Amino acid sequence: MTTEATDTDGYTVLDDGFHVFDTTLRDGAQREGINLTVADKLTIARHLDEFGVGFIEGGWPGANPRDTEFFARARQEIDFKHAQLVAFGATRRAGAAAAEDPQVKALLDSGAPVITLVAKSHDRHVELALRTTLDENLEMVRDTVSHLRAQGRRVFVDCEHFFDGYRANPGYAKAVVRTAHEAGADVVILCDTNGGMLPAQVQAVVATVLADTGARLGIHAQDDTGCAVANTLAAVDAGATHVQCTANGYGERVGNANLFPVVAALELKYGKQVLPPGALREMTRISHAIAEVVNLTPSTHQPYVGVSAFAHKAGLHASAIKVDPDLYQHIDPERVGNTMRMLVSDMAGRASVELKGRELGVDLRGDRELIGRVVERVKERELRGYTYEAADASFELLLRAEAEGRALTYFRTESWRVIVEDRPDGSHANEATVKLWAKGERIVATAEGNGPVNALDRAMRVGLERIYPQLAKLELVDYRVRILEGRHGTGSTTRVLVTTGDGTGEWSTVGVGDNIIAASWQALEDAYTYGLLRAGVEPAE
Repeated sequence: MTTEATDTDGYTVLDDGFHVFDTTLRDGAQREGINLTVADKLTIARHLDEFGVGFIEGGWPGANPRDTEFFARARQEIDFKHAQLVAFGATRRAGAAAAEDPQVKALLDSGAPVITLVAKSHDRHVELALRTTLDENLEMVRDTVSHLRAQGRRVFVDCEHFFDGYRANPGYAKAVVRTAHEAGADVVILCDTNGGMLPAQVQAVVATVLADTGARLGIHAQDDTGCAVANTLAAVDAGATHVQCTANGYGERVGNANLFPVVAALELKYGKQVLPPGALREMTRISHAIAEVVNLTPSTHQPYVGVSAFAHKAGLHASAIKVDPDLYQHIDPERVGNTMRMLVSDMAGRASVELKGRELGVDLRGDRELIGRVVERVKERELRGYTYEAADASFELLLRAEAEGRALTYFRTESWRVIVEDRPDGSHANEATVKLWAKGERIVATAEGNGPVNALDRAMRVGLERIYPQLAKLELVDYRVRILEGRHGTGSTTRVLVTTGDGTGEWSTVGVGDNIIAASWQALEDAYTYGLLRAGVEPAE
């Protein structure tokens, strides 16, 4: 079914018929390398609420001080517009009563309107991990769900290791689902905790459990077989109406079902409105914003939201895209807030160059001779080690030079040199001197840096900023070096990629040389030239 969205006093409420449940702040935070502070969790929660998910699982209150503080601060500091906050915890201890269990009380004290309980559904886990009987485990589920419902909380139950448990003892696994449902759980989630299932298996099991128990079912899939998104959608095909995911697929081991391709598939392929109207267009921005908070570089090849998701390199693709972009794209990238990109490389044909020129604001239509020259120039330079698919700014300078019949010139290099001094105390001093010409003036500038390339960059800036004050805004953002295979004996070629920013955008340039300093100088020259072009400075005569 397609859900309907209504808006009441600024709070968008989606039909309860289908749930998008995010567990980035709990399950996603278990990824190796992610260590979230309370402030981080609050920021991510705001992003997820802005995106429009229905439920945000914030953590396990009472299990650690950080999660307890998060729930206390979230109640005070976040005015949720779309999502409901969810607290995660376990069923009561064996032999106790839910009303007297401290961790169950902590769930209630969190103030969260929704509580997710993890319950054992694999008989061996009950006997070996909980060290109790199968009947007592069922009573733990029944008692805890009933108690929380009596306190006015909505309850979801995660059946941990469900698919493995179903394989070992299907009758007992279904008994756990049935018990949770009869006790008042709104949704019972079948968890592929070890991530070993495949889509056809998931679809068959979900369909059978749905028919045999009558419970409303959800799916929680780990990605150990690379099938978490496919498994999630297979469960939806079988009748699940609740999907648990994490932003960018973060999670333990190899991760969880990725929120963004799941939601995009539901909206764009299944026709289900699972987000507020217009929210899908914010998806790429939200994905990258969350990656920034967790301090992980966004995956360039992530479906829908990666910068390469709609990037085209082959000349054959470009020829078709020139006629109709839909011939090589499954959706319009703007629907998810992304953009189409044309990559120029030695695989490029005329159509690739023409489309890339259009993307950069240079109209090449009708000029077959110019397009041919650019194609040949790119192929010749890439044979020497240059790469333009990763250096759009250098390609634009090349393109404009061919189009205008001369290079864009703001300054001319007479010479440069770098001295690296090895001192007795083991430290090093790096000093660079550059000799340049700009606007008819000869400039000699010297600077020190924390490395030879940094010294060159500073000397260049010292020399040129007086004449071009716009350069003061430029900042070196990233610097990458690759040693290419040599073609003459043991010799090698060095390729340097530099990313520069001016506070409003970033661009990449490339340099190639026999050594790292020469290659870096080329990339820096292009970076400064492009920065002045962006600033609207007229080239020198």
